Amino acid sequence: MVNLIWVGMTIVGLVFAMINGRMSEVNEAIFQSANEAVTLCIGLVSILVFWLGIMRIAQDSGLLEKLSRLFRPLVKRLFPEVPDNHPAMGYILSNMMANMFGLGNAATPLGIKAMEQLKVLNGGSDHASRSMITFLAINTSSLTIIPTTVIAIRMKYDSASPTEIVGPTLIATFLSTVGAILIDRYFHYRRTRNEVK
Repeated sequence: MVNLIWVGMTIVGLVFAMINGRMSEVNEAIFQSANEAVTLCIGLVSILVFWLGIMRIAQDSGLLEKLSRLFRPLVKRLFPEVPDNHPAMGYILSNMMANMFGLGNAATPLGIKAMEQLKVLNGGSDHASRSMITFLAINTSSLTIIPTTVIAIRMKYDSASPTEIVGPTLIATFLSTVGAILIDRYFHYRRTRNEVK
């Protein structure tokens, strides 16, 4: 569906540009944006490689495991249906750690693996379980301590203080995560109450 929306928007934009005689501006914008996108991606690679390396060091040194153990009681309360020793719990914790360090690209495969394991726990059903909904809500809001990608973009565009975004990002993502958990719990308990009736 999203692909159809993007195709529709592109076609409408091109038709509108043709009708108004602005195709040369559209062509110029396309090539300029493509060039800028490639330059930005290459610039981001160095920062992402650095932070992925830091994450690897943290993993090899046992820091990630200690952080996971620290957050495990909280995560266990959020996902009571997931057994402690189940692979889903490890993927959920790893995904949350990667998101906290602003490594969305590294968090995505971990999130997919977590969802696959949660589906196994759900008996392979195509209907989302309570844990799957909770995980999606938390993953979407994603508490971020170090917004690595945003810092990299700000550095790329010569920001005077690229790391000043850390404080506001921490506050915003903390509030969004708390909000996601509260909304998730509200709808879960409301549904449970309706089922009891």
